[in-house]
Amino acid sequence: MEMKTVLVIINCIFLAIGNCGGPLMMRLYFHNGGERIWFSSFLQTVGCPLIIFPLLFSFLRRRRLEEQEKTSFFLMKPPLFMASIVAGLLMGFDNYLYSYGLAYIPVSTASLIISAQLGFTALFAFFMVKQRFTPFTINAVVLLTVGAVVLALNSDSDKLANETHKEYVVGFIMTVGAALLYAFILPLVELSYKKSRQRITYTLALEFQMVLCFVATCFCLVGMLAAGDFKVKHCLFIFKNRVIAKEARDFKLGESLYYVVVVFTAIIWQAFFVGAIGLIFCASSLVSGIMISALLPVTVILAVICFQEKFQAGKGVALALSLWGSVSYFYGQMKSEEKTKAQETQLSQLPVTDSLT
Repeated sequence: MEMKTVLVIINCIFLAIGNCGGPLMMRLYFHNGGERIWFSSFLQTVGCPLIIFPLLFSFLRRRRLEEQEKTSFFLMKPPLFMASIVAGLLMGFDNYLYSYGLAYIPVSTASLIISAQLGFTALFAFFMVKQRFTPFTINAVVLLTVGAVVLALNSDSDKLANETHKEYVVGFIMTVGAALLYAFILPLVELSYKKSRQRITYTLALEFQMVLCFVATCFCLVGMLAAGDFKVKHCLFIFKNRVIAKEARDFKLGESLYYVVVVFTAIIWQAFFVGAIGLIFCASSLVSGIMISALLPVTVILAVICFQEKFQAGKGVALALSLWGSVSYFYGQMKSEEKTKAQETQLSQLPVTDSLT
């Protein structure tokens, strides 16, 4: 098996874990008394130091193989580094939009809204990285958009307990905004790779991911400070966050499980981001978007099972439309690839002559 195939499989596994587990962990946080939206946004990327371990392994391997006196630990050059900072700032804002939405709408509803991301990813990829548009792509965009509209029209029967209609609507709009922004970020990362003037390796993709997540974490940290999530007290040379500590004490599942939820949320979301960025490196931003959309029905089913979320007719229609849109896009891609291969085969079989007629 080729190394690229192995990387695709590994990143798909990471993406599946993060895409299905991340929203469920965040709903577990909000469902049991968590209220800090900026803190939940912060948790989505704060696990980025975990990327240091594979980078360290890569560095040691390069130093052994290159046999040079000085081997750089980081390979990123300034253009790609600046691009990762811009993408990180956008990601931080996207995390906030998604956290805000998930605080007020069910996971199943949020996942179905995010399914529209595939269509918008295709649209942005068309303009930014010249991704080809086909009738199947247009069909997918329309179906996924209609699915989101169906959800919006059935909003009254989908509100969480003790939630106002205004809170639901704002949460819905925030989630749509998160889907749109992430649909823009995926091709932006691919465009950054193409314009970087560097040979993109998997190590370089991990470096890009680490800087992106670090910047997004700092963005959310500033938001936490502004929102008052950091009221720290000093006791016996130990600094303790009073706001988070109080929330942990009031957590319905208990203080210990609060910190377990927090830690696993950070780890699982990091798996999602590594998988998403890794697939952009191994394939394209559109493939990454396709995998995210393909896994969303699994998230919907898990949300209904784990949190007994309501699954009305409107939500069923939206799920059917999202699946139809995703299948349409998959089929279109397959037909496009078959057509390209057929054209290449015909060109290779053309007779070669020594003279022009």
